[in-house]
Amino acid sequence: MRALVTGGAGFLGSHVADCLLADGHEVAVLDDLSGGFRENVPVNARFYQCSILDTERVERIFAECKFDHVYHCAAYAAEGLSPFIRIHNYANNVVGSMCIINACVRHAVKCLVFTSSIAVYGAGQTPFTESTIPQPADPYGIAKYAVELDLAAAYAQFGLRYIIFRPHNVYGERQNLADPYRNVVGIFMRQLLRGEPLTIFGDGSQTRAFSYIADVAPIIARSPLDPAALNQTFNIGADTPYTVNDLAWAVQTAMHERATSIVHLPARHEVQHAFSSHERLRETFGAWLVTSLAEGLSRMATWAREHGVSLPTPLPTVELTESLPYSWRPLA
Repeated sequence: MRALVTGGAGFLGSHVADCLLADGHEVAVLDDLSGGFRENVPVNARFYQCSILDTERVERIFAECKFDHVYHCAAYAAEGLSPFIRIHNYANNVVGSMCIINACVRHAVKCLVFTSSIAVYGAGQTPFTESTIPQPADPYGIAKYAVELDLAAAYAQFGLRYIIFRPHNVYGERQNLADPYRNVVGIFMRQLLRGEPLTIFGDGSQTRAFSYIADVAPIIARSPLDPAALNQTFNIGADTPYTVNDLAWAVQTAMHERATSIVHLPARHEVQHAFSSHERLRETFGAWLVTSLAEGLSRMATWAREHGVSLPTPLPTVELTESLPYSWRPLA
């Protein structure tokens, strides 16, 4: 099988590429390195440094490689920041995705696997199930849901088979520790490495289920080989929700480091409780070993201490400063 992983220099995409290579597939990675790192690209994967918005080059790559399956992991996945970078959000997460879908249709790709997000659900109705009616509460969730709807339309008109995964709060080795605006586990670890206070928006009672990368990537990688998964949507990730306050203490334990202090910042606009049911995933793919939060954080902490904090990748320009959290003002 020939597979393309978009965003394969990023956190999730690089782990999916690793799983595909381990299963004996030919793998190409497409990434513009705007949020990922060249060192994350597996050695045995063919690498194309290219934006998914570069329609002409994407077309040439598809024509050259004749992919069987495409794993579309490329995104600017900053949910909290997305209201302030609306143009950037929709360009990368919707328009770029249409470029990939068009190429898949033109070149008769057998299946497109899309990593969406539980951000499509919005607030309320936890635990989310795949039958929960999406009501996204921010531009990031809106963008992901728009692509999901387009995939259903592309299948109906062109026969492009797809699988949609809705991961949530995935963490682990290779996460971008330098990004201060997304991925709370990475933010806490960076702050501890730098001897800074841990910062929490609001009172920290928000709940999330934190999902270890090694529990998520293998299922995504192997999904197109299961006929029962085709044209289906799956929540994927951990079952047990924790408060952000609980997470702060768990990260300190994993890092063997106590924060100088924990600073509670003014609450920002966000969904208070977000976690999912995974019964459909189990019915289709069977049971799988779920790594405990303590074990997953311990593995990531070992990597973080060895790896350190990389230089930050370029950040988008803020388009709206109204209601922008004060702690994010340096970005503006």
